[in-house]
Amino acid sequence: QVQLVESGGGWVQPGGSLRLSCTASGFVFSANGLRWYRQAPGKEREWLASISSSGVSTSHADSVKGRFTVSRDNTKNTLYLQMNRLKPEDTAVYYCNVYWQSKGYWGQGTQVTVSS
Repeated sequence: QVQLVESGGGWVQPGGSLRLSCTASGFVFSANGLRWYRQAPGKEREWLASISSSGVSTSHADSVKGRFTVSRDNTKNTLYLQMNRLKPEDTAVYYCNVYWQSKGYWGQGTQVTVSS
């Protein structure tokens, strides 16, 4: 069965950095594109970044472009999100996502809190 497990969240001051990880199992990791989303309290889930199966192609939402970078290590079945210059408005639960056999799968999420 497909499993996605996010980690790396926590509390950080504005301007700080965090790197999130998403470890995957139950599907052919290296053959699938992957995505990061986040959801802040009272808001809809927001797409942040996508990466192709090989990692060569990436795209980022305007809200995080230039601050966040998506990457992956297909030898470790792990997806990453490097987050720099964090702002209070980045506070949210962060999720990784994959579509496998026409079904979307989500991890449990990892909380990121940016405050002074």
